[in-house]
Amino acid sequence: MSPLHDALSSYLATRRALGTQLGWPESSLRRFVDFLENQNAKFVTTELALRWATQSVGVQRATLARRLGMVRGFATFLRATDARTQIPAPRLLPAGSRRPVPHIYTDSQIADLMAATDQLRSRSGLRRATFRTLLGLLAATGLRPGEALALDFDDVDLVGGVLAVRESKFGKSRFVPVENSARAALAAYASLRDALQPSRDTTAFLVTERGKRVPPSAARSTFARLCQSVGLRQRLHRCRIGRGPRLHDIRHTFATRRLVEWYRAGLDVARLMPRLATYLGHGSTVHTYWYIQAVPELLQLATERLEAATPGDVL
Repeated sequence: MSPLHDALSSYLATRRALGTQLGWPESSLRRFVDFLENQNAKFVTTELALRWATQSVGVQRATLARRLGMVRGFATFLRATDARTQIPAPRLLPAGSRRPVPHIYTDSQIADLMAATDQLRSRSGLRRATFRTLLGLLAATGLRPGEALALDFDDVDLVGGVLAVRESKFGKSRFVPVENSARAALAAYASLRDALQPSRDTTAFLVTERGKRVPPSAARSTFARLCQSVGLRQRLHRCRIGRGPRLHDIRHTFATRRLVEWYRAGLDVARLMPRLATYLGHGSTVHTYWYIQAVPELLQLATERLEAATPGDVL
C-alpha cells in the first residue's frame, strides 16, 4: 500500500475512533488518493484537489463542495506530518446554504412505487421483495434510509413489533415500534428471504439476491429508476437518473403527515413535538420544526392555529 493510502487509513481510523460514521466520504477519499497517484503526486495540492472535486460533469454545486470539504479534512490531517501539504481554503467552491425542499408523497404515489418493484430485474424475486419491503418500511416508520439498510435480523423483533436502531446519526440509538400491518409485512419478507437465501454471509435484514447487505448507492439508484417508471422523474438517456424526489423524502412524508394529523385534530403540537423528534432520532426539536417551514400545508395550518389562538395558547 502506498504512503498516501496508509495515511488515509490512519485518518479514517482516527475519525471513527472519535465517533464519526464514514460511508460515502471513505469511498470518495480513496478515489481521490487514486487520482493523486495517477498524477504521480506525493502530496496534496489545492490545484489537484480542485481538479479532482470538479472533474464530474452535471453534478450539483453542493456535491462538488462536499467533495472538496472531505479533501480539506484529510489534508488538515496530513499537514501535521507533511508540511508540503496544501489545505484548500474554505468556501473555495460555494455550495449555497438552502436545504432541498422535500417531496411529500401521496398515498397513491407510494403505492405506485411499491407496485413498480414488480418490474425490477430479479432472478429469484428477492430483489423485488427487498425493495418493496424497504419502501413500505420507510413509509410506515419514517426511518432514515441508511437506518433501514443497517438493520440486522437481530434488530427486528417480529413478535413484539419493535425495531432497534443502533448508533445512527449523532451516535444515537433508539427503539421504534411498528404497527401490526408493518410487522406482518416484515415477517412475510423474512420468511421469503430465508427460503431463497438460507445461507448468507451477512447479518443484514434486507439483502440482495446474492445474500449481501443492500448498498446505499444501489438503493438510491434503484429508487430513482422506480421514480422514472411511475413518472416522478424524467427518463434520461443511458445511465443518468436525473433529479427528482429522493428516497429520504419518504421520511419527510412520514413526519409531515404526523404533524398535519395533529394540527387537524386540534392537538397540542408543541407538547407532542419532542415525542416525534425522539421517534425520528432528531438531536433537537429544531430539526423537527423545520418541516413546518418546508411544507406549505403545514405552514398554513400552523399559521391558522396561531391566528386562532388566544393569549397563553401554544401551537
